[in-house]
Amino acid sequence: MKQSIMMLMAVFFLLFTSNVQAQQPSDYEKFGRIATAVIKEDYPGQPLKEYKYQGRQKMDENKLADSFEFTVQDNNEEKKVIVKVVHDINNEKTLNISVEEQK
Repeated sequence: MKQSIMMLMAVFFLLFTSNVQAQQPSDYEKFGRIATAVIKEDYPGQPLKEYKYQGRQKMDENKLADSFEFTVQDNNEEKKVIVKVVHDINNEKTLNISVEEQK
């Protein structure tokens, strides 16, 4: 009886750990790096104060848009800047990048 309980616990443990390892890191990280590079290019030498992932929006059947909000210090003034990266679902290639300052 004790051996069967131990065996059952071992099986559940193996199943649980294999599911945790099978999960991939969030795929928006790649597009976050792209958005950060764009901000650094548009605001050279200006410090980035904050970075926030705003979420994903489905544009159409094959396109997704990931939005990122940055707070940039620009000439003693903080600016909120939204970067939207549109990419293809099938191959994860970037299709469009837009940068918009919030007022």
